[in-house]
Amino acid sequence: MTTIIDGRTRHAVALPSARHRLLRMTVHLPITNGAPGPVHARVLVVADVLARTLEADGRQLIRACVLPEPSPERVRATQTFMDALGAHPPAAFTGSAEEALDVLGGPADVNVFGDGRHDAEEGVWVEAGRVDGAGAQGLTPARGEDLLAVRLALLGHPYHCPATLAPDDVAGAERTLLRWRERVAHWACSPSKPVPERFGRAAAEALAADLGTPAVLDLLRRAEEADDMPEGAKFETFVSLDRMLGVEVMREIGRGPLAGTG
Repeated sequence: MTTIIDGRTRHAVALPSARHRLLRMTVHLPITNGAPGPVHARVLVVADVLARTLEADGRQLIRACVLPEPSPERVRATQTFMDALGAHPPAAFTGSAEEALDVLGGPADVNVFGDGRHDAEEGVWVEAGRVDGAGAQGLTPARGEDLLAVRLALLGHPYHCPATLAPDDVAGAERTLLRWRERVAHWACSPSKPVPERFGRAAAEALAADLGTPAVLDLLRRAEEADDMPEGAKFETFVSLDRMLGVEVMREIGRGPLAGTG
C-alpha cells in the first residue's frame, strides 16, 4: 500500500488501489510564459516516479496532462521536455481539468500539481514543492544538457519540500550519473546475482511511505560502496531501483570499454 501526503489536508492518506479498473491520474502543469522550467520539471518528475511506483506494485494507470493553452507548439515543447526528463508520456494533453475527465473516463484518483491550487473536489492531491536556484534555470534540452541530472538532483529532496539547486548541485548530479552509468556498464559483464532482500525491501518501503526517493538514492550509494556485495548483485540492484527513479543508469551498456570503472 502506498501512502502520500495529501496537499490539501497535509495528512498521510493511502492511495486508492483501483485494482478493478485503471487508476486515474491528472498532472497539472503551472501556467507560465515561455518554455517549460524548473517547476514543470519537478511536477513531471514527481508524477512519473509516483506512477512508476504504483505500476511496480501491480496497479495500472491512465494519465492526462493539463497544459494551459495547449497549442501544438506548446505540446511539442512539453513532449520534448518530458522525454529529456525521462518522464513517460500521458494519454493526452488537455487544456483543462474538465477536458481531462473525458480522457480518464471519470474523476482523477490522484492529482499532481505544483502551484498551490486545490480546486479539485475529488481525488488525492500531491503537491510538488517549488524549485529555486540558478542550477534549475535555463532547462533547455535542445542545447544538449542531460536533464536526467536535474531529475537526479530533484530526487535527492523530499518531493513536497522546497528544493534549492545551485549549479554545483546539478554538476554533482551529472558526475554521479556518469560514474553510476560507467559502473553499471562494468557490472553488467559479471554473472547476474539477485537483488539482496534488504535493498529491495527497503526501497519498496521507502517509496510506499510518501515517495521517499532520497532514501532510495542512499540505498544505491550503499550498494555501490558495499565491499561484500557481488558486482552482479550491484548491477541488478541499480537496474531494479532505476525502474522507479528513471535516471537511465543502463545508458552506457554496450558502448565500448570504459576507463576508471570497478
